[in-house]
Amino acid sequence: MSREIILGSIAAIVMAIAPASAAGTPSPKDAEAYIIWPPDGAVISGGKLWVRMGLRNMGVCPKGVELPNVGHHHLLIDTELATDGQIPLDRNHVHFGAGETEARIELPPGKHTLQLLMGDHNHEPHDPPVHSKKISITVR
Repeated sequence: MSREIILGSIAAIVMAIAPASAAGTPSPKDAEAYIIWPPDGAVISGGKLWVRMGLRNMGVCPKGVELPNVGHHHLLIDTELATDGQIPLDRNHVHFGAGETEARIELPPGKHTLQLLMGDHNHEPHDPPVHSKKISITVR
């Protein structure tokens, strides 16, 4: 077999599997992330609050754990949901890579939005993405 035929065969195999591997880690179609507390529309005094995170039909695990149907929470604060590529690590994207399901956060006075997005072992959204609805809270 010639070198060109072998290289052509390898290229065809890579192209055939590339689209499947380009998609994110699969999630169960009925998985759902949700914010347990605070409720939508809550008014918080003082700015320090607990956020309690929920998840249905999927498991929570620390970052780096590559198993089916598991992930870890990311809290999106005052930002839009983006499900392409790795979830940023900044003041608007809080990672809970130890598998936390609750956390104490502090926000300045004003109106804020909160939303959860599940990430896989590489901090990338699942396919399809598993996220909560966006809620609004006010800090006094």
